[in-house]
Amino acid sequence: MASAITSDADVAALPADAISYEDLYARWERGNWCATELDFTEDARQWREDFTEFERQAALWNYCLFFWGEDAVADNLSPYIDAAPREEQKYFLTTQQVDEARHAVFFKRFMQEVCGIGDGSMSSGLTAIKPQLTSGFRKIFDRLDRMADELRADRSPAQLAAAVTLYHIVIEASLAQPGQHFICSYLEERNQLPAFREGMENIAADEQRHIGFGVKLLSDLNREDPVRVPKAVARILREVTPFTSQVLMPPGWDETYLTVFNYTFDKVGVEGLTSMTTKLRSAGLPLEALPGPPLLPQGLSPLEVTQRGQALAKAGITGVREGPTARDPDTLALLFDTIRRQVNPSHGLKRPTTFQWEFTDPDIPTWHLTVNNGSSTVEQGEASSADLRLRLSYQDWVDIVGDRLDPLRAVATGRLRPRGNLLALARLGKVFPKG
Repeated sequence: MASAITSDADVAALPADAISYEDLYARWERGNWCATELDFTEDARQWREDFTEFERQAALWNYCLFFWGEDAVADNLSPYIDAAPREEQKYFLTTQQVDEARHAVFFKRFMQEVCGIGDGSMSSGLTAIKPQLTSGFRKIFDRLDRMADELRADRSPAQLAAAVTLYHIVIEASLAQPGQHFICSYLEERNQLPAFREGMENIAADEQRHIGFGVKLLSDLNREDPVRVPKAVARILREVTPFTSQVLMPPGWDETYLTVFNYTFDKVGVEGLTSMTTKLRSAGLPLEALPGPPLLPQGLSPLEVTQRGQALAKAGITGVREGPTARDPDTLALLFDTIRRQVNPSHGLKRPTTFQWEFTDPDIPTWHLTVNNGSSTVEQGEASSADLRLRLSYQDWVDIVGDRLDPLRAVATGRLRPRGNLLALARLGKVFPKG
């Protein structure tokens, strides 16, 4: 594992160093706006008369995610302020908390005055939209709640870096920002909802400022502790990225919720992945250099990574599994190709080692993976000589891959039965470490 991501010379040249905390604060003062002064009269007329019933349904589903998210992040910012080591950082984070509260007020007003949701109170609006929240969204924002508690107990640079990565890099840069671009683009193209569009443009400007702060703070924390910070960043990314494909997941994975506004899953996903990787690189923490096993399948373009993430989530392999996992030949091939691409390059194996999965399900064929120095291959069928044979049900293996079943517990309870060279079982932990 790398003990540091960048040298002192590299850190000095980072894009994050081009901006100061004082400048970010000054931008906040110049960019202030009033959520309570927007006039939604024309928006309400257009919502009733110009949007089709399905367009209202699709737009409202997306807006509900933003409303809940803005309230959640406003609630969870206080421990970030307490943990920030410098006063300038604390001051900016205080402005960010004000921003997030203003965003929540903006969405609450729109929901009540335009969509007729809630009685005008924040609690009634949030209660009404809660059923719209997707499974991936719930997972990530539940993690934000727990992160706030962890940060209250541990204000170390590494813990703060993990918190900033979750909040500023994952939630704001890779999820919220592409969603804002999606909404603003179709409202501008259609020249609709003028007050809502103005508010969304203001929110996008606020979030851009927040993300810039997060990148800068992350780079400073990495400079302060270049050993623990990269590990903390990798750990939280490894924990939450499997759920990101299910955040913008409409009912039944119905993509017409996006295509009705001339957008696609691919477009949102690629923008989110590109934003995350760019921000991490700007902070001196490039994704490919983080310690531990690869965070994403290797050798794929951003579009291919996005499409694969969606396919794995839809199949019930990664993220929140709702019902049995798909078991068709294409899903099996995708699963084992993904496993091959996520072999830890620092596995330390001195000779080729073959791991074989023998499923108890009569309809699931045997697969084997051969790990070699610099390359790995995966094939359907039995290997001529397997070092380790793993016998278990297909669903149990998928749940191990998706971090829903602990492999040690599966062995202890007899659900996973290893056979062959048991030293290879220990080597499997090096091939697929948890990070």
